[in-house]
Amino acid sequence: MKISKIKPLTKEQLIISVDRLTRFKDTEVKYLRVFYDILLSNLLEPRYKKTELEKFDYSEITSGAEKIINYSLQVLGYPDSGDYTVNERIFDYEKSVFHIDDNTSVLLNNKINFDGFINLLSETEEAPKNLQWLKYLKSNENITKIRYEKALKYPVEKLVIVEGATEETLLPVFAAKCGCDFDKNGVYVHSAGGKNQVVKSYYSFAEKLKIPIFVLLDKDAKQNQEYIEHKLRTQDVIHLLSCGEFEDLLPLQLIKRTLEYELSNISILEQDMLISDEPMVKRLEEIFKTRGMHEFKKVEFAQMVSRNILQDTDISEEIREIIHGIRDLK
Repeated sequence: MKISKIKPLTKEQLIISVDRLTRFKDTEVKYLRVFYDILLSNLLEPRYKKTELEKFDYSEITSGAEKIINYSLQVLGYPDSGDYTVNERIFDYEKSVFHIDDNTSVLLNNKINFDGFINLLSETEEAPKNLQWLKYLKSNENITKIRYEKALKYPVEKLVIVEGATEETLLPVFAAKCGCDFDKNGVYVHSAGGKNQVVKSYYSFAEKLKIPIFVLLDKDAKQNQEYIEHKLRTQDVIHLLSCGEFEDLLPLQLIKRTLEYELSNISILEQDMLISDEPMVKRLEEIFKTRGMHEFKKVEFAQMVSRNILQDTDISEEIREIIHGIRDLK
């Protein structure tokens, strides 16, 4: 690939690009997406369309994006040190998590100036969590030990696939209360967006990942559970809720406390509405309606609940069982 004229990436663009490279995503997909975007936006001469870039082999794409990133860092005052220890450790990490083919190995086997980027990052007030661990990769220290001490989340060692935002929001909070901090233990929670999407997500991840997967499904997803079981790997686990949705696992006292604190003294009538055979979400929707509030939203309510988990009795036995199942994944 010929490169004659480059528009340097800004500091903010460099952080966004490396952030995207180090997220918990399929390695080939994320590297190609970032490298294509950089070449399309910052290679001024010659100009290429994406369809033209897709005809280049991976080594040319990698070399082109690498040159633009390193030139951008040099312009900002971070020259290439020639030390590629961080690159090697990122390669080793990606191989430990994902099945890496020869083409993807070419993308990973780059000479991006991560040393310079880490120096740039150290002068940045806030950085995404998946970038904070990069600065520790240069040392010879055990990165898993550092992850635990610093609650870095990365490197990821376990994946939890859930249906929605309620589980994604509350599982890490409950887990921390049970002594299993997800960020310290490398547990990544992926919200699939519905039971059918959970099946699709599992099929995709199970094909690409080496690490264990814990799948959490609502009670009405029995058929989806069966679809997954056909392809279930030996290291993976499925948990089907014993009742309804995740909201139905929340102790009544926790929900009452949350409503009283967040909605300012709910009435006795509204508290009586909580004691019903209706699914918890339906009960909550009715309470929000009678208060003349905006529509009940699961994400907002999960955030409310997370602020009001105070004691052991706020964690139901089934939630503990789920947390222990995730903790015990090997």
